[in-house]
Amino acid sequence: MDRPAGLLDEALNMQHSQTGRLLLVSDCVETSGAFVLHHLIKRFLSPSSENIVIFLAFAQPFNHYDRILRKMGCNLAVQRENKRFIFFDMLMLECPDGGVEGGLIALFGNIQKAVEVNSLKKNIIIMIDDISLLEVAANGSTKDVLDFMHYCHTLTTQFGCTIVTVVHEDIYSSGEGLTLPLQMEYLADITIKTEPLITGLAADVHGQHAVDSIEQGNH
Repeated sequence: MDRPAGLLDEALNMQHSQTGRLLLVSDCVETSGAFVLHHLIKRFLSPSSENIVIFLAFAQPFNHYDRILRKMGCNLAVQRENKRFIFFDMLMLECPDGGVEGGLIALFGNIQKAVEVNSLKKNIIIMIDDISLLEVAANGSTKDVLDFMHYCHTLTTQFGCTIVTVVHEDIYSSGEGLTLPLQMEYLADITIKTEPLITGLAADVHGQHAVDSIEQGNH
């Protein structure tokens, strides 16, 4: 696993500043992009860094991520106690019909408050584990989700935050159904696409990734 991780770091240019950017992981049913999130969490929370991760969990509970990251040598429970890993459990989020005031707007307010409290001393990374499930929580409203993401995107310029999120591109039909993944790719500075291996399944490798980078200011 060291070599793929090293290649991913190289592709993302992790050794240099990634502040103020939006990173999109676009995956498919055959090859989940969750492994990219796990790798990035470990990197962002490395002992040599002072980053803080604000994590919005729509797909899995805290124990799931803690168990996986422990196997990778990162104790999320300790990181949460040290206030370097701020976990928002969104599994039960349901936005009210006819508006998102009690849902996504309130959620953004909580994120903004957490960023404001910590931004003077730390680099902040906002991670959303499944933007497709965020759309489900918003009663299928792509507009509300995109509005929420645009609100979050303002934090990249105002506070230099980095945003990382995952979208399941292949669950959307053609035409209007592709609005969310296409709009997210337009908003993203870096897009990572996970795909099945061209040669088929292997015992120790489950997929491959491609990275597209867009320089700031081109959109």
